[in-house]
Amino acid sequence: MSHTLFVNLPVKDLSRSKAFFTELGLTFFGATEDMASVVISEQTQVMLLAEPTFAGYSRTEVADPTKTTQVILVLGLDNPQQVDELVGKAMAAGAEPVGEPVNDGYRYQRGFADLDGHHWAALCLVTPAG
Repeated sequence: MSHTLFVNLPVKDLSRSKAFFTELGLTFFGATEDMASVVISEQTQVMLLAEPTFAGYSRTEVADPTKTTQVILVLGLDNPQQVDELVGKAMAAGAEPVGEPVNDGYRYQRGFADLDGHHWAALCLVTPAG
């Protein structure tokens, strides 16, 4: 059975966040004045919700992603060049690097924090030689 996954993220400025993800080359499926759906794949979307709207769905206080980490969103890509390209676009659009790149022969991964401080990573799984 296949399901669509919607990940919800609170954002301070929806217009600014939409511009950021557009700079990464991602598209949107629908938007209102307080939320927009970033298409990650056919089965996955990240819903950007204005903080007050997000708080209306939450049963606890909305965390500050610049001070705590509850989730790391990892985008699986096909090759290391795509990882570098996506992270390069993120940096050019105002993201900050997170951690050191990992290149251990099995994976190539780089991390960044988006404009609201949410932790993202771009990952390529590498088939080891031999």
